[in-house]
Amino acid sequence: MRKSQFLALVALFASINAILDSLTGLPELSSGVWTGWIFIVEPINGIVLGPYAGFLSSLIGVMIGHSIYFRDVYEFLFTLGAPLGAMMAGFVFRGRWKIVLTYYTALLGFYLVTPIAGQLPIWGMWDVYLAYAVLLVVAVTMMIWKRIWHPESKGLVYIIALSALIGLEADILLRIFVFIPGQTYRLFYEFTVDQLVPIWVEAAAITPIKVAISILVTTTVGPPLIKAMRKLDFRPFAMSTKKGEASKAKRA
Repeated sequence: MRKSQFLALVALFASINAILDSLTGLPELSSGVWTGWIFIVEPINGIVLGPYAGFLSSLIGVMIGHSIYFRDVYEFLFTLGAPLGAMMAGFVFRGRWKIVLTYYTALLGFYLVTPIAGQLPIWGMWDVYLAYAVLLVVAVTMMIWKRIWHPESKGLVYIIALSALIGLEADILLRIFVFIPGQTYRLFYEFTVDQLVPIWVEAAAITPIKVAISILVTTTVGPPLIKAMRKLDFRPFAMSTKKGEASKAKRA
């Protein structure tokens, strides 16, 4: 794929991100982390384009989307979680475990040592804890067995689902980091602990529903899209295939 084609693909994904981010969510799902529909395509950015190009396309999209559908100026900071989530989904899809593990461990650690965190319902972040546990099990298993995380057709749907889960929860984790350890709940919004508790409870119910919707969409459109990219000899997948073939040759 030529550079011009790659840039066109990044621009296409960025425009899709901008459109979805500028749309308001359903009234029933208006609370939670995301106020728009960016979560629908966030993981597929990193999975298809790769972690860095996925980050770029998502960043351009949310900046434009937030300008069209303006929430408040602070949201431009929180929405940085979307491009970072796309990046983490791309890293997981390509088996870059150490980067993702370092990110999760550092941000969760900062959150847990923040004094106010102990006053919030611990189960309010159950989905983040679950994602971290799944990430630990899979990553440690892959690193101990020295296996190549190769997105072959047979297990492609499962790899896409895991990549989407970890990427989306990485987005959520950054927003929580900015909100609680970053003290923006107090500096930007002047919330008290009593005001934070209902926000925590509501988000714990609504946000995982949005994550589930995104994973369903990603696992539906992901496999045919990835196969199409492979036929175009899109470099991230061409490189992945070569690594997988080399690994098979060594085991043989």
